[in-house]
Amino acid sequence: MRRPPAPLPPPLARLATLLVPFLALAALLCAVPSAHAADNGEWSVEPTASGPARRPYFYLSADPGTRLTDSVTVTNKTAAPLTFLLYGADAYNTERDGGFAVRTRQERQRGVGAWAKPDRARVTVPARSAVTVPYTLTVPEDAEPGDHPGALVALDERVAAGSGGAVAVGIQRAVGARVYLRVNGPAMPALSVEDVRYVPDKPLVPGTGDSSALVSYTLHNRGNVTLAPKVALRAEGLFGRTLLARDLDGVPGELLPRQRIRFTTSWAGAPQLDWGEVTLTASAHGARGSGAASFLAVPWLAAAVLFAAGAGALVWVRARRRSVRAG
Repeated sequence: MRRPPAPLPPPLARLATLLVPFLALAALLCAVPSAHAADNGEWSVEPTASGPARRPYFYLSADPGTRLTDSVTVTNKTAAPLTFLLYGADAYNTERDGGFAVRTRQERQRGVGAWAKPDRARVTVPARSAVTVPYTLTVPEDAEPGDHPGALVALDERVAAGSGGAVAVGIQRAVGARVYLRVNGPAMPALSVEDVRYVPDKPLVPGTGDSSALVSYTLHNRGNVTLAPKVALRAEGLFGRTLLARDLDGVPGELLPRQRIRFTTSWAGAPQLDWGEVTLTASAHGARGSGAASFLAVPWLAAAVLFAAGAGALVWVRARRRSVRAG
């Protein structure tokens, strides 16, 4: 029989408490939306159905200063009652892959997380049953126009023991129904590609082995609406020769407003001896941006030989001049 984790000393207990909220929302990290309720197999959270049609998410539109009312349904699929904390949360793109994630209860909320208030902050759902909870979303008078994505989250009150290790960390789990709120007003899509970098990885001796390079860049949604960007990579060598032209994978289908994400892509067969530029162009509906970085591909061994030859030639010229003056 496995022994339960020993109680943590106060400093480690505090550390575990701090880590819990960051692990709680793992079920919400999803890069591509699906047309189903948010579900982790034990409970689900979704907009309350009105009539026979089910809504995968909340799609809302409102003027500044207005109040919306709706309801969310939490379904318990287990054989025992479950108790949840209900709250609204703002959404953001993860740094790792640009996936859709939401803020924890402890983080500061500025949009949907601050404006959406369930009628009950705590709800117990009987076994294999569902509970519907109304909520109110109040849009402030000074709310910025554009998209304000978020979620209505059901956080399990239970704290499960984490995996074994030097520090025992308690884990809470959460599931949330996405909220896509648009505050009416001017839509201003804006997209930029920033901080483009080219890092070569070339063989020691030219012509022996394959060469490659890493091209990194930051994709920044500077506007107030969610974008679905496409990114194209183009590389030109000396005299404008096209070395590479391709569309990039791994770009998030939803780049949320005011979010920036760092990406890296590999270029197999990058030139070993060339001088040119890589350009990344991002485009979405109503927005376009590009960024570039120049590169000089010279194998260091060849560069060392050229430098040595140049230095030798310089020494010879100086010696020649001295001999002419002496003569």
